[in-house]
Amino acid sequence: MEFDTLTTAVAFVALIAVGVGGTSMTPMTLETTLMMVAPSAVIFGGIVLFLGVKHGEWRARNV
Repeated sequence: MEFDTLTTAVAFVALIAVGVGGTSMTPMTLETTLMMVAPSAVIFGGIVLFLGVKHGEWRARNV
């Protein structure tokens, strides 16, 4: 399966939406969820995506 920019962006947004939607079912209010959970999920997701892309580039060169 090949990922282009659009596929990666859609998967990223879908995962964040599922995560935020799941945590909004807890006793936290939606405002709290959007202020605390969503930004941290986006930042963590961005870091993991960056590391994954760099690891994929390294594997493509060295394997």
